[in-house]
Amino acid sequence: MKLGAKARYAVMAMVDLARHSNGAPVCLADIAERQEISLPYLEQLFAKLRRNGLIKSVRGPGGGYLLAYDRDDTRIGDIIAAVDEPIHAVRCTPGSVTGCRIDRSRCLTHDLWEELSNQIHLFLSSVSLGDVCERRVLGTSGIAQREIYRAAKAS
Repeated sequence: MKLGAKARYAVMAMVDLARHSNGAPVCLADIAERQEISLPYLEQLFAKLRRNGLIKSVRGPGGGYLLAYDRDDTRIGDIIAAVDEPIHAVRCTPGSVTGCRIDRSRCLTHDLWEELSNQIHLFLSSVSLGDVCERRVLGTSGIAQREIYRAAKAS
């Protein structure tokens, strides 16, 4: 399963906004340059984020964008949902009674993939922009990967 570009870029841009704002509006061109994202593409994403109430725009000289909420109150899952990027590991519609097979039945692994989608959603809804900015997201997976690398290198 792969997270789409809209979701990844929106999260990257929002983290950048959260890190560089310090209470003052941030210019979209600055975010685009720092994150190496096309400015027109970023403008489209920020229009969606603004419509969904996650950011505020400030017009005029020194204008730009601000977070609508504190970075600790802005969830990564909300950002992804705001840019219409679904997170589904199943081929059929999540929660649907009918499945993705030709006869409309569910495949044998449907519940496994649907639960994976649910767990991803729960995780992303539990992580805030503040968590990402302060590097509070790295858990045991990062430590375990480093240990596996060290062990493989040592042998």
